[in-house]
Amino acid sequence: MRHARTPRGFVQLLTAEVPPSPSAAGLFHAVSTKLGFAANVFAGTALLNLYCRSRCLRQAQKLFDEMPEKSGVTWSSLIYGHARSCEPGLAVEAFGRMARAGVSPTASAMSSVMVACARTEDAGAGAMLHGVALKCGVFPSSVVVGTVLVDMYAKCHDVSAAQRVLEEMEEKNVATFTALVSGFALARKPLDTMVLVREMQRSEVAPNMMTYSSLLSSFARPEDLDHGRQAHCAVVKKGLEHNQYVLSTLLTMYSKCGSLEDFRKLQTAVSCQDQVSLNSVISGLSSLGRGDETFHQFMEMRRNGADTDMFTFASMLKSIGNSSSLLEGRQVHALILKGGHDSNVNVQNGLISMYARHGEIGESSDIFASVRAPDLVSWNSLMSGYAQHGYGQEVVEVFEQMRRLNVQPDNTTFLMLLTACSHVGLVDKGLEYFNLMKTDGFLAGARQEHYACIVDLLGRAGHLQEAESLVHDMPIEPGVSVYRALLSACQIHGNLEIAIRVSTRLIELYPRDSSAHVQLSKAFAGDGHWGSAAVVRETMAGKGIVKNPAWSCVEDQMQVA
Repeated sequence: MRHARTPRGFVQLLTAEVPPSPSAAGLFHAVSTKLGFAANVFAGTALLNLYCRSRCLRQAQKLFDEMPEKSGVTWSSLIYGHARSCEPGLAVEAFGRMARAGVSPTASAMSSVMVACARTEDAGAGAMLHGVALKCGVFPSSVVVGTVLVDMYAKCHDVSAAQRVLEEMEEKNVATFTALVSGFALARKPLDTMVLVREMQRSEVAPNMMTYSSLLSSFARPEDLDHGRQAHCAVVKKGLEHNQYVLSTLLTMYSKCGSLEDFRKLQTAVSCQDQVSLNSVISGLSSLGRGDETFHQFMEMRRNGADTDMFTFASMLKSIGNSSSLLEGRQVHALILKGGHDSNVNVQNGLISMYARHGEIGESSDIFASVRAPDLVSWNSLMSGYAQHGYGQEVVEVFEQMRRLNVQPDNTTFLMLLTACSHVGLVDKGLEYFNLMKTDGFLAGARQEHYACIVDLLGRAGHLQEAESLVHDMPIEPGVSVYRALLSACQIHGNLEIAIRVSTRLIELYPRDSSAHVQLSKAFAGDGHWGSAAVVRETMAGKGIVKNPAWSCVEDQMQVA
């Protein structure tokens, strides 16, 4: 360490030769103090950067606070560290302090703080920083700042703003286009994604592995299958089909699009040691409803010595939750404990959901109580379990606890809450939450499924006129689920007049829907109009409409090795 006797040598050593680690950062901090470099801004900044790269943010902040002199690079290093920490909001706070200290922001500082905004999905702070970048002249001239701006808006779910930023940029590269491709994929806009990739190619910017992975991830519905196959052809043409991450995305895409045939063709190309692709195989089989095969693949993975991680177990728990295999679920839980994955919140959420789906509400609740920092998925999983098994009052209590802790609900939260209120007859509570959802700014607005829940709530309680009025006054066009809920309530309470109006409307909108005919027939029969019921059934037969039969399935249990 003799060449580190001067501040310049010390800086060169830290930036070129010292790998990031907490022990190394502490050692070189002691050396810096011993050599008298504590007051040197260059040595202090290099040491601060080492602490940040070692993810020792508490020590980094302490060192920063003690530095008598700070440069723009010093501030940028601290902002960079916070932006990639578990508390990215601290990067925004540090950037504000830098501005108040009169230090001009560098392109590096702007990029880091926008990464923090993207991670926290804070579009408001991101928009203000966009203005700062324009005022300081680092945008649109800097391709790095422009790319991070595109990424920030895309991850904050404002793809229109992301697109405008890309159009304003003086220079664009593959990372810039890929950031917007990812944004369109996240927003589930596959056609826009394809158009953008074509525009990228016309601009003579070649898509890379990340571009194609993002493009493929935008295809997630059966109707997207043909477009997904076209993108697959482009991947093959580029020679990327066997890339670990592209192959994984292809498997996921075909499973979400419901194409077992295409999925099978790719499955044979997966190496027994390729953990990323094997996880996608397990997740894909689970999504395709192939429960037995999911278990066989998992056991084969373990027999071949492939590593299992939180993604493996999360997919397995989802598969178990959708089947009747509680024994296998307990065995997988034991493996999770053995592998030390039981503290991961994604795995814990899977366990909460798996036990809840199998009726083990007590175990589900116990696991939730053990989660150190439950996220929204944790709360929703617990509420779903209670709602599924008729614990309506418990669902309400969980939601009220969420409100006390300022946990922001989403559409799924309200859907389960309204469903629970409907099933246990909490009419006043259900209406209170529905109004809360519409007026208190929790969400942009109620959706079809929320209106269907309220119609069901009112209908079950016998308030059929109020339910019908709600349907007529909906700000969005009522869908099949809304009409079905009202028609079912008419059948329960024997209101033939409303049933005829609703079923007529439902048949007009969805002439091939069997449920409208069946429920109308039952309503006629329940009111003693057997001849009219028979006419409805004959009309169904004449149109070739067949009622979908109900079915159930019991799976064999298998031992998880």
